[in-house]
Amino acid sequence: MKKLVITTVLLIICYVTFAQSASHFEICPEQPLQVMEHFSASDAWSMHIIGKWPQEKQNQVADWLFSTENDANGKPKGIGLSLWRFNVGAGSTEQGEDSQIGSSWMRTECFLQPDGSYNWDKQQGQRNFLRLAKERGVNKFLAFLNSPPVYFTQNGLATNTGRNGTLNLKDEHYEDFARFLANVIKGVEEKDGIKFDYLSPFNEPDGHWNWIGPKQEGTPATKKEIARAVRLISKEFVKEDIDTEITICESSDYRCMFSTHMTNHERGYEIQSFFSPDSVDTYLGNTPNVSRLIAGHSYWTNTPLNSLRDYRRQLRDTLDKYKVNFWQTETCIMGNDEEIGGGSGFDRTMKTALYVARIIHHDIVYAGARSWQWWRAIGGDYKDGLIREYTNPDLQDGRVEDSKLMWILGNYSRFIRPDAVRMAITATDKSGQIVPEGDTNQKGLMCSAYRNTNGQWVMVVINYANQEQECTLRVNDPKVKSWQGYRTSDTPGEDLLPIKKLNKKQLAVIPARSVTTFVSGD
Repeated sequence: MKKLVITTVLLIICYVTFAQSASHFEICPEQPLQVMEHFSASDAWSMHIIGKWPQEKQNQVADWLFSTENDANGKPKGIGLSLWRFNVGAGSTEQGEDSQIGSSWMRTECFLQPDGSYNWDKQQGQRNFLRLAKERGVNKFLAFLNSPPVYFTQNGLATNTGRNGTLNLKDEHYEDFARFLANVIKGVEEKDGIKFDYLSPFNEPDGHWNWIGPKQEGTPATKKEIARAVRLISKEFVKEDIDTEITICESSDYRCMFSTHMTNHERGYEIQSFFSPDSVDTYLGNTPNVSRLIAGHSYWTNTPLNSLRDYRRQLRDTLDKYKVNFWQTETCIMGNDEEIGGGSGFDRTMKTALYVARIIHHDIVYAGARSWQWWRAIGGDYKDGLIREYTNPDLQDGRVEDSKLMWILGNYSRFIRPDAVRMAITATDKSGQIVPEGDTNQKGLMCSAYRNTNGQWVMVVINYANQEQECTLRVNDPKVKSWQGYRTSDTPGEDLLPIKKLNKKQLAVIPARSVTTFVSGD
């Protein structure tokens, strides 16, 4: 009898689970959500070296990252990033080992020279990739800093070296710092024809790692210090007639944006502090050139699965309350991402790729991210690069290797183009019952939908499960006659591989552990 009861309970559980699994996704055109602005990655810690390799090697990397062209078989040549992040250097390269930053990969050159002049031939490898990106259609560029120039810092270095949690900038150099940034914006445009549409003058100022150093360029900062510097940068931009938008403040952890986390009130509650007029000392909402936008990094918030969803809900609630937009501007795999073995060791497979696809989905669907940006475009034997470099000892050449991670980012970046609008989805099960939050089965199917400015519909479907799943896709648009799928999986050659078209009512089979983007056709 006991065995029968247990069996019955298991059957009921299986039935409920099955009944709550969405198998039909319908786009709701009457429920537009956020405007999608761009997908991106950065040139940090690699392009100053890769950008001086033989031109054919540079071209291969640039094609993978930026191309929106297809080959003769209709397969995309690259992932079509629509924004490129440029790391403005602080001068640790010129200091060499005296910089106290051990790896030459993590050091940067500085346009500003000790005598106060500027050398626009600096950061040549990175500037080469600005050009390569522009040649392949990228027309949005962001300049970001990890540290002010070493000539202005309190300790004469670009790293924090265990000093306290204040901004590593001498009090008498705040205005010089603002002037330096204006000069970089103007100088790069004059030298290379590249306009920086955005400037991010701080990076993880609330991150406790910034306080202990040295390891890499970086500085902590309090909210009052950020506000003071941003107001001066804004003033300088107005004076120099620069329309570059200033974005703040690339928080190290979402929890610092709506509350506090491993810090105190001087660094937490960033949304409220920068965008509520009641926060008199730090309010930036009426500052010229400052977007009503806050940027943050999704590190440390991706596990366990309930936190992956709940932290983003809390973030979205606070953003909505203060009417602030949001960009996710940096992430990679960290030690707490235990589901995929943490950050060490480069991974070409879908193991890391699917994990990151799930993060992208949650950042867009739950946090309402309008832009999603990966950390390094190229990395070494760690899970922080879209592309793996194998560099010769002399640093003058080497080889590169793509990854499934790069291609699943392409499932979004290649097809969801700037100014696309994300749309709500109604998810139903096989009996036609609506499944609450059925667009997000964290261990099964996850689906998001978009409409590009040309009227084209896009649906990205992640299958996290170890078994294939079936679903139908629909939008009430008479122009839509079919769906063209592009699949990324561990199967060799399936890197945004075009698959057989579906008619508008045909069942879609989503292979186990894969990501497929469906683009509408007439």
